[in-house]
Amino acid sequence: MADVDWRTLTRVGPSTPMGGMLRSYWQPVLLSSELPDPDGPPVRVRLLGENLIAFRDSSGQVGLLGNHCPHRGASLFFGRNEENGLRCIYHGWKFDRTGRCLDTPNEPPESSFKDRIRQLAYPCEERGGVIWTFMGPQENAPPLPDFEWLHVPASQRYLTKHTQDCNWLQALEGDMDSSHVGFLHGMLNKHVPGIKTAQGPAREYLAKSLQPRFDIMLTEFGLLIGACRAVGEDRDYWRVTAYLMPFYALIPPTGDAPLRVNIWHPTDDENTLVWRIDYHPLRALTEAELENLRSGLFAHVNPDEYLPPSSAPGGPWRPRANKENDYLIDREAQRTKSFSGLTGFWLQDRVATESMGPVYDRTQENLRSSDRGVIQVRRLLIRTLEAFQDEGRQPPAVDPATHRARAVAMELPRNASWSEFVREPATAHGSWRLSP
Repeated sequence: MADVDWRTLTRVGPSTPMGGMLRSYWQPVLLSSELPDPDGPPVRVRLLGENLIAFRDSSGQVGLLGNHCPHRGASLFFGRNEENGLRCIYHGWKFDRTGRCLDTPNEPPESSFKDRIRQLAYPCEERGGVIWTFMGPQENAPPLPDFEWLHVPASQRYLTKHTQDCNWLQALEGDMDSSHVGFLHGMLNKHVPGIKTAQGPAREYLAKSLQPRFDIMLTEFGLLIGACRAVGEDRDYWRVTAYLMPFYALIPPTGDAPLRVNIWHPTDDENTLVWRIDYHPLRALTEAELENLRSGLFAHVNPDEYLPPSSAPGGPWRPRANKENDYLIDREAQRTKSFSGLTGFWLQDRVATESMGPVYDRTQENLRSSDRGVIQVRRLLIRTLEAFQDEGRQPPAVDPATHRARAVAMELPRNASWSEFVREPATAHGSWRLSP
């Protein structure tokens, strides 16, 4: 087997090693609300370098077909969604959600050709207000994702998306790097009017201790990445991020604040669709929490700060602040208010990773001890990909119980073993084990 390097990890097309491994996991496609009505307009989707068309048929079931009609290649996006199938407008060929050809009306009535033609189709399931698809061999399909946020009522979660113009791993690695928080997200004025947070002393801890000590544990689901900051003579503050294979990051909350999940989903080799989920496992989100989430100051784009929607893949989720307008950086605010001069944690992260270019040459990096989380994620992906190839492209075992992980933030006595304290709060009504 050829050596796996950073370039291999960023290439996600159907004929690539990483693309093959990623296809052994379920993929988020759309919010269910993006296909609201049976027989409604189809939606363009781009997943792992493939152009696809999603539609909800007459029975309410979701189909996900290849973009091009197998007759002459016209796009099925313009097709008629009628009577449990998409009908191509060029010659009327019609396909159901399984890819079966139902009709070839320009062929003689006695022709049986339609029984021999199939359109590319990926099966879809809905859970938690999200449409999921499995793009690998169907005999290898694992159970559906079982994340905690998929099971809470809609009143207990807030979900948005935005596009990101760089490869998925480059974007995800920002979540694995806790040392940037005190810099990139730092405020020169700690008392900014209009910003209400539930972070308590955590924000102060992150701002004051700029050299966290890292410790990392391998788990059944991926990694727990602990960043330790001294917060007193005999106390440490541990911020433990969870990385769930292959593209999920769980961000530590504080107190009774909502929990956060980021999905860094590969659109193709150079673009990512970022899913942001905040949820509370026990109660509805408060109006104050929803106000914060919609403010654009933290993880989510302000609903009014998207560009006018288009029908392109991800078209409703393009932020107004982008590289064409220098992300609306405010140099005066950078001088007097914030470290970055950029408004919003999501935007600050986006600028940092997009400014590297679509796929940064990792041989030009100079990684240090503060980059241990990034290093370990890459190593885990490489090991998993090597095993996937060595075992005849058999998918990694996915136990739904391991999806019930949580990120954790906690204060502990100085030099306490954080692994002894993290197991229970990092598990949500499920079970997983630390790996040897």
